Amino acid sequence: MNPLIWSILITGLATSTIITMASHHWLLAWLGLELNTLSILPIIMKPHHPRATEATTKYFLIQTTAATMILFASTMNAWQTGQWSITNSSPTITMLTTIAIMLKLGLAPVHIWYPQVLQGTPMYTALTISTWQKLAPLTLLYMTHNHLNHPTMLLMGLLSALLGGWGGLNQTQTRLIMAFSSIAHMGWLITALTLSPSLATLTLLTYLAMTTAMFTPLALTNAKTISDIGTTWPLSPTTLTMTMITLMSLGGLPPLTGFMPKWLILKGLLTTNMTLLATLILLSSLPSLFFYIRLAYLTILTNPPTTTSTEHQWRFKPAYPTSMTPLIMATALLLPLTPALYDTT
Repeated sequence: MNPLIWSILITGLATSTIITMASHHWLLAWLGLELNTLSILPIIMKPHHPRATEATTKYFLIQTTAATMILFASTMNAWQTGQWSITNSSPTITMLTTIAIMLKLGLAPVHIWYPQVLQGTPMYTALTISTWQKLAPLTLLYMTHNHLNHPTMLLMGLLSALLGGWGGLNQTQTRLIMAFSSIAHMGWLITALTLSPSLATLTLLTYLAMTTAMFTPLALTNAKTISDIGTTWPLSPTTLTMTMITLMSLGGLPPLTGFMPKWLILKGLLTTNMTLLATLILLSSLPSLFFYIRLAYLTILTNPPTTTSTEHQWRFKPAYPTSMTPLIMATALLLPLTPALYDTT
């Protein structure tokens, strides 16, 4: 792709998200979301592969449907209240915009498009969809926080955590595993948002760091399946070991950073006497932890089949970015800083 076109698309992607995050007017927020969609579409279809074209079409249809719902809801809100302010919405309008934002985020039960889109895109594009593309819709949820229907949010959060864990159990493609992992984490994030926006911010920052730290080594080693990850050991044992630690952090094992948001969310649920919900969402994280541990087992404790394709696949060593090491360290060692991080956010 021409560097000028590439830079225009990246600038449009960044600008559109900032427009949505800075707006207090529904029409301006909708404009930012539309510009965001139009900027990411050429990036998704860049490989000129049938799967990329399919992923682009699915992404376009879903995002435009959600944006149309937001525009319809905001127009109805302006008709009823006489203003376009995001923070002043009636409960019915807020419910419609919440469903549209859930569709944009890929939360259950409207999550079916998300794994298919991620599977049809390159690793770095999948990383962008999993991280940056979630910021603008989540900002709208933050701004309408006082009017949100909390039972609906908690139900969708629990469903996302359950289906994200169950959906990833039978997958062998790393992008599909990360897609279902993202759905499960979004469930925890939505649950945190009903409790406290500051807790949701901490959960979001932790999710962004862990997902980026996981996608980066997968992209650099071109590891698209579980068996591909196993063949990275001769290339860089340290990288593979740290990738597996990042996986355990994604699962939320206690010594690692990923345990911090789950710990605080469970504490918040128990404080507000939602013991049943806390128990269910905690049990829903077990399937996710199972397929993370299975991935680590198949990668580190077993030998991959030594075929000709795997022997020559890792001959050239990739250049690792300097940001990868502190990022992986952050996903592993930030648990002792929980009080300071929680107070900061």
